[in-house]
Amino acid sequence: MEKIRFVIVGFGNIGKRHAEHIRHNKSAQLVAVCDCREETAGELPAGVAWFQEISDMLSIVEADVICVCTPNHLHEPHTIQGLLAGLHVVVEKPMAISVAQCDRMIEVAAETGKIIFAVKQNRYNPPVQAVKQLINQQDLGEVYMIQVNCFWNRGDAYYASSDWRGRKDSDGGCLFTQFSHFVDILYYLNGGIDSATGSVHNFAHTHNTEVEDTGSFVLHAINGAIVNFNFTTCAYNSNMEGSITLFGALGTVKIGGQYLNTIEYQKLAGPALPDINISARANDYGLYQGSMSNHDKVIQNVTDVLLLGHPIMTSAEEGREVVRMIEMMYAGAR
Repeated sequence: MEKIRFVIVGFGNIGKRHAEHIRHNKSAQLVAVCDCREETAGELPAGVAWFQEISDMLSIVEADVICVCTPNHLHEPHTIQGLLAGLHVVVEKPMAISVAQCDRMIEVAAETGKIIFAVKQNRYNPPVQAVKQLINQQDLGEVYMIQVNCFWNRGDAYYASSDWRGRKDSDGGCLFTQFSHFVDILYYLNGGIDSATGSVHNFAHTHNTEVEDTGSFVLHAINGAIVNFNFTTCAYNSNMEGSITLFGALGTVKIGGQYLNTIEYQKLAGPALPDINISARANDYGLYQGSMSNHDKVIQNVTDVLLLGHPIMTSAEEGREVVRMIEMMYAGAR
């Protein structure tokens, strides 16, 4: 059976997660990893080559796809290097930290005839899929209002573990690094926005970050809905909630839990959604937990697209739209 050959640039927490799921996918093969840390060589399975320089890896190794799992500010250059080397690209969230960067990435993908897969794994969460189907069938009716709450904790150890986190030029801010998945789910379920006003502030992380740790926004959706979007990384000691509640003409439904992993409540004119309450299967990084662990489905989508011609779950254009929404939110912040 033909296998899709993967390489990875960046072998931190998320790069290791990609490697795990590539190695467990019957249609995929991990052939090389690029990471600047010398200890990476000893962390790799037999038969997987290690490189310190991405240019060396791309010039020596024969591969089909590169997973870009480096810090946010490196997503653009590493994606473009992969595309120019003739590889498709799987790029972690956020796709980049500006629309201009996304546009350059999309332009090179078009020039090279290669595909950019944007990682938005929360789309695969069963409650999200259930509500997406509800909306696609127009069973929620006109959407009037949406409430998004993201209440997480990021302590000193999190920022101390990587020198790029919390730096404006390399991290971009909470909406890029912690909460871009929630902006994406808002977009996935309800479409884009055309205005944003709000406020951001750094309350508890002034000693170790250059970005906000808390924000609250009122957004106007293109379809007319009013959106209230609240986020913080100041939740005491642990992640508390990641939720999105939709109020429509034909029903109300809340996707809740810490990681959008439950249908918390619902009242629908039509048939009720099935009860969904997944034991929160978050990405566990030791010092902290992140979004739901669906990277196996991300890798499966890549192999299905390339081998079977299936549709892409999240295109580069959709990844760009999430970045555009985040830029609009920051531009509208006092």
